[in-house]
Amino acid sequence: QVQLVESGGGLVQAGGSLRLSCVTHGRSFRNHAMGWSRQAPGKEREFVGVISWNGGVTDYADSVKDRFTISRDNAKDTVYLQMDNLKPEDTAVYYCAADLTSAWGSHRPTYNYWGQGTRVTVSS
Repeated sequence: QVQLVESGGGLVQAGGSLRLSCVTHGRSFRNHAMGWSRQAPGKEREFVGVISWNGGVTDYADSVKDRFTISRDNAKDTVYLQMDNLKPEDTAVYYCAADLTSAWGSHRPTYNYWGQGTRVTVSS
């Protein structure tokens, strides 16, 4: 059974940082792009960023560019989302996803696999 397990969410003050992790179980995604999306209360899920299979290329939503960084460690089957200079509008449930099925560059990505999410709350 394939599972994507996110961790690292929590409560942080504006301007602070958090690092989310996503560990995959059940199969390897070392040859697949992976990404992060988020869903704020009352809003649709939105693209945050995506990373290529080897970590060499990344793409981010404009709202998080220069504040968030995606990285991966294929030896550990883990993808990370480093979030710096957090703002209250970053409050959301953050989802990890694997096996990108939409075109690279799309900011409405589709994936074959999704995690259950980890909640991030940024207080002002």
